[in-house]
Amino acid sequence: MPHSLRKVRKRRGSRTYGWGQVTQHRGAGSHGGHGNTGGHKHKWTYTVKYDPDRYGKHGFTHPLNVEVIAVNVEYLEVIVRKMELQKDANEDKIVTIDLEQLGVHKLLGLGKITIPVRVKVGSYSESALRKIEAVGGQILTDE
Repeated sequence: MPHSLRKVRKRRGSRTYGWGQVTQHRGAGSHGGHGNTGGHKHKWTYTVKYDPDRYGKHGFTHPLNVEVIAVNVEYLEVIVRKMELQKDANEDKIVTIDLEQLGVHKLLGLGKITIPVRVKVGSYSESALRKIEAVGGQILTDE
């Protein structure tokens, strides 16, 4: 049965509700600082649970600092021999290797190649072009 002297009505006339002086339990000091103060210290459990991306590096990577992945001409022969790529339906039966699909950005000219290949790559060196054309292959670019 409801009555007027419930527990929630305790200390209604006391002004401080059991917290001592008037300013205690009122300012920012009572809850650990203003705003997000202490997120890396005494409020760390809150940060981990509700705001885990607050600290650390964010943003974009500058395009000039991107690492260029490059392979040499000798790697192409390894690809042809190990993976046994399917040959084109052309009459010359030259193997086509898409280095862009493999995540390679540039083809360099170190090493030897004996198999004629057709290579699709974003950029290449002059020595790589000479070596591939010497064995009867070609380099394809998007340009």
